[in-house]
Amino acid sequence: MIPPTVFHPAYEASLPAGHRFPMRKYGRLAEVLVERGLVPRGFTTPEPASAALLHFAHDPAYVDAVLSLAVPRAIERAIGLPVDASVVRRSCASVGGTLLAARLALAHGLAGSAAGGSHHARRGQGAGFCVFNDVAVAARALQAEGAIARALVVDCDVHQGDGTADCLSRSPDLFTFSIHGEKNYPTHKIAGDLDIGLPDGLDDAAYLDLLEARLPPLLDALAPDLVFYNAGVDPHRDDRLGRLALTDEGLYARDRFVVGQARARNIPLVAVIGGGYAHDVEALAARHALVFQALAANALG
Repeated sequence: MIPPTVFHPAYEASLPAGHRFPMRKYGRLAEVLVERGLVPRGFTTPEPASAALLHFAHDPAYVDAVLSLAVPRAIERAIGLPVDASVVRRSCASVGGTLLAARLALAHGLAGSAAGGSHHARRGQGAGFCVFNDVAVAARALQAEGAIARALVVDCDVHQGDGTADCLSRSPDLFTFSIHGEKNYPTHKIAGDLDIGLPDGLDDAAYLDLLEARLPPLLDALAPDLVFYNAGVDPHRDDRLGRLALTDEGLYARDRFVVGQARARNIPLVAVIGGGYAHDVEALAARHALVFQALAANALG
């Protein structure tokens, strides 16, 4: 059975003409997944996150400011998106989508959301195109309700997961593993549980060697109840913000490896798409589709 995929039309917000964030990739990704037969039963639609849910990972004052469209201008600049009604709807839908996908992964073994991975959002503010930290909210909510005791965040976005590290720093059983470009954003990183900084220009073979050396023993040592996989495609050689040199083939090999290692140990895994920045939205959506192909390939054997 092809794993379930979560999508909400609000994932694609409205932005001012010419904005540098490639918002169209979310809607186009959903179309690509349908075209490739990766959602044969259709998408599962989430409920947007409530304020109470967001409080699991974020300061209530910040949540209230976002939901009331009253974010200070300095924080809005740090986020890099207009924190207006459309972006707020998108942010709440994305959090709800990751939580729903995580529940589906616990039920079925694998699942994905066609958004998520907003890993720069910290407890008290957003940053780096991230308003709310969907993975941190979902992990803490599931832990609080007893659905999981321990989780591992495998963050392969090219940027260090500083916000996730911040949001989960008080939760020792929610372990963060970030493999990222050392010289890339953010300049001031917040240390997670395991951070591997990579040199500029790293290629497929060297990247996969590092991942293959570090991930299996981590899974064995932690034995998590759930893996959150941030499958950012910005390590790609053509990414505008990447600085690494992975190819489409390398990204797919990475995704197959991460998914396969979790499932070989019967650990449920939920995938979110993370970052990816290119003017060619068609190519970008195709890259984001790779993790869903990896989920399907693993499920189908």
